[in-house]
Amino acid sequence: MTICVQDVMIREVITIESSQSAKNAARLMAKFGISGLVVLTEGELVGILTERDILTRVVASGQDPEKVNVKEIMTEPIIVVNPMMPLEKAVTIMFQEKIKKLPVVTKVDEALRLVGILSLTDIARLQPKLLEDIRTLMQMNAAALEPEVDFYIR
Repeated sequence: MTICVQDVMIREVITIESSQSAKNAARLMAKFGISGLVVLTEGELVGILTERDILTRVVASGQDPEKVNVKEIMTEPIIVVNPMMPLEKAVTIMFQEKIKKLPVVTKVDEALRLVGILSLTDIARLQPKLLEDIRTLMQMNAAALEPEVDFYIR
């Protein structure tokens, strides 16, 4: 059984239009308790904006967050994955590209449709469940290997 991206991803993706200000983006992140937003332009996926983008490209450079648009500081081009991709492959991409969030898309009539987002936090949240499943399988395997004994020799 392979775990796919769709088994772990968050389906309710918070997005922002690229014309919005960095201040509005920060407020949106604070409101929803998230560290990144998927950026759209007229409904089309164009980038991703993280807290780090705001910190390094606005705050650290002394710019006014009300005057900086999301499109000026977002990360692009964006790497996306398919919901059916094995989770292991998606994690490999995240580590290779040094990214913490992957938008999940499907192709509909030549257009990409956003269906979710995968983050390292989502993957870490899955870890205790995986360990419990492994422990259960090990116990089942050990029980199956124990021979059934009807007598003992002393």
